[in-house]
Amino acid sequence: MMLVNCSNCHTPLQLPPGAKSIRCAICRAVTLIADPRTNPAPLPPPRPSAYYPTAPAPPPPPTPASAYNNHYYPLAPPPSPYNYHLTSGQNSLSQGARKRAVIVGISYKNTKNELKGCINDAKCMRFLLTNRFKFPQDSILMLTDEERDPYRIPTKHNIRMAMYWLVQGCQAGDSLVFHYSGHGSQQRNYTGDEVDGFDETLCPLDFETQGMIVDDEINATLVRPLPRGAKLHAIIDACHSGTMLDLPFLCRMDRTGRYVWEDHRPQSGAWKGTSGGEVISFSGCDDDQTSADTDSLSKVTSTGAMTFSFIQAIEHGQGTTYGGILNAMRSSIRSSDNDLGGGIVTSLLTMLVTGGSVGIGMRQEPQLTATEPFDVYTKPFSL
Repeated sequence: MMLVNCSNCHTPLQLPPGAKSIRCAICRAVTLIADPRTNPAPLPPPRPSAYYPTAPAPPPPPTPASAYNNHYYPLAPPPSPYNYHLTSGQNSLSQGARKRAVIVGISYKNTKNELKGCINDAKCMRFLLTNRFKFPQDSILMLTDEERDPYRIPTKHNIRMAMYWLVQGCQAGDSLVFHYSGHGSQQRNYTGDEVDGFDETLCPLDFETQGMIVDDEINATLVRPLPRGAKLHAIIDACHSGTMLDLPFLCRMDRTGRYVWEDHRPQSGAWKGTSGGEVISFSGCDDDQTSADTDSLSKVTSTGAMTFSFIQAIEHGQGTTYGGILNAMRSSIRSSDNDLGGGIVTSLLTMLVTGGSVGIGMRQEPQLTATEPFDVYTKPFSL
């Protein structure tokens, strides 16, 4: 297969042999392929990005049925969530700051990996963003395994496309959020850019057949492209999630609230920071720990312990600073541990992920990582 760039959003696309056109999986625009035997002229220059159009894009030209001759390019694809246009209720390009979020909740229903609280986490996070932080409804992309739209099922491909969409066209003043609730795991690192020798991974719904999403890819997709003046917050509720975004600095905090920033920049010299933007990540546990899927915190329904404690900290007024949120999350989870009998809590609460292991007495300790160190008790938290 040959690679061609989408005429609308520049995404590299794999062109099936003999195809005269191709529809982009991200923006759904159709790119016509020039035949060098009859039309040696280059393709026309791309229009402004479909994510942030400066003018309404004309409808795509009709596509020959022959271009859709395999399962990658269906005859009548359903509407894609990746090509929504900014509505009048959102800030336009000239009005500066925009808010956008990707929320992923995976229950792995009817499999041996099933989790109970992840879709609840996703719904609660959406409610928090829209009601507390005024994110427009149509700027939030939800991927859960109860969705009927095939583009919103949290497969490996769809999560990758959603991450790409989240940062596409981002500029100074924008506020982005990436929330993930599901299984996380680890795999051996062979490049020497991990302090502990392991890469952290997200487990999409189809990870057993399509593989996991490695932290190196998450960093390359979400972190490195972020421009100066833009910010991204990640909330990762998964096992082994401490450094899931491969950010350069980790806030190592003890139970008294004292902390130091650990330097996790690779000795190999590989750049793990941004293009000038700011990324801060809250995660459910350290890289060598597992995260709980439990009903012991809400007392009503199953949730991820990390997501619940994060939202609770904000709703209870403890979310003014990053240090305040981290301490409140840890205290909430620690109290739940004590209520359930100390070391036994792990066997009662934790859903083990493929590749994960846990021992009696292990504790889940939420972590904070960032692209640059800062004073966690004076820096205001905002989305």
